[in-house]
Amino acid sequence: MSRIPLLFMAAAAACLVVGVTLGMGMGIAHDFSLAPVHAHTNLVGWTSLALMGLTFRAWPELATGRLAVTQFALSAGSAFAFPPGIYFAHVHGQPSLAIVAGMVWTAGALLFLGRLLRLAFAGARQRAPAMMPAE
Repeated sequence: MSRIPLLFMAAAAACLVVGVTLGMGMGIAHDFSLAPVHAHTNLVGWTSLALMGLTFRAWPELATGRLAVTQFALSAGSAFAFPPGIYFAHVHGQPSLAIVAGMVWTAGALLFLGRLLRLAFAGARQRAPAMMPAE
């Protein structure tokens, strides 16, 4: 069995810990200027990576082959780079990392969508003859 779903979940959990810690720190300091960093860590990192991991677990055929590894590398790599990129854009006026991470995240999301659609339509083609009405 592929470890890709577990790797997605581990990366998601790491983002969860970072997001919760950042949120607690902002709350303690009563300084919410980094709320966009916190939100993206939780949404792109924890939520999206966890949903991808659960999707890969539900459809194990997605978790095999080079595309699965590429999907993980694009998604997890950009999920970890995006929040620091937002920080640099927000605090230092340097958006380059956020832009690149956003583009890589988009590439990973498009790959995810494409793989899901391919799986969905491959399944439909396999079932199509059985669904035709009898003559």
